[in-house]
Amino acid sequence: MRYADAPARREELLRRLAAEGYVSSSGVADEFGVSEMTIRRDLRQLAAEGLARRVIGGASLPDLGHARPFDERAGTGSGEKRAIAAACLSLLEGASTIALDAGTTVAPLADLVATGTTVVSHSAPVIQAAIERGDLDVVAIGGTYQRETRSFAGPAARRSIADYSFDVAVLSATAVDGTGLLCANALDAELKQELSRSARTTVLLVDHSKLGARAPIRVGGLELVDAIVTDDGADDDDLAALRASGVRVLLAATEEVDVS
Repeated sequence: MRYADAPARREELLRRLAAEGYVSSSGVADEFGVSEMTIRRDLRQLAAEGLARRVIGGASLPDLGHARPFDERAGTGSGEKRAIAAACLSLLEGASTIALDAGTTVAPLADLVATGTTVVSHSAPVIQAAIERGDLDVVAIGGTYQRETRSFAGPAARRSIADYSFDVAVLSATAVDGTGLLCANALDAELKQELSRSARTTVLLVDHSKLGARAPIRVGGLELVDAIVTDDGADDDDLAALRASGVRVLLAATEEVDVS
């Protein structure tokens, strides 16, 4: 198929990067019916925007320095994150199988979910915390380990998630606005999509700093989630945009948090 239009061509390059993690300049040039120089220009532009990383022969997904290491992120806004996790518990009542996404806002839930719950996760901190409790059934999703997120991803993880049916999937995101969810890693985006597809109910946990923020990879529209839990530091305009989409929004009070 010919891609003479630069925006359409770059959109397709991003789609392939998200799906495959790498594109070959010569390979897509032949397929798109354009010169390899044209593809290299496209990839330079995408790299300048932080959406791709130039490598020999083509481009790969960016290192996504947009995503700070897990332990560094876990210490930022920890009070808000604990409050959000506690507020999410009301949405988990009666759920016997819960999928917990990789993310520092979701991780505290591993200590809070009800005894006897089956917890399914690809997050190493969630898996470890759930095992250490000793009163949960734990399903660990394996795959390729990602140091930045301390989680497992890739085709094996995606296939494993597709085999399950969850009462509730609890997701995280790098950013969210009135158009949908965004993240900083295409492999993570795939798993979030799969978690949502496999769940009867999907809940998104994000602290207020994520509302209206930007990230390079689009996970999907707000129709992926049934409810969003954030903290009471959220801007009124950001909350209005979310509610206008029809999604349920819960606010966690952060002044005094008791999760004991």
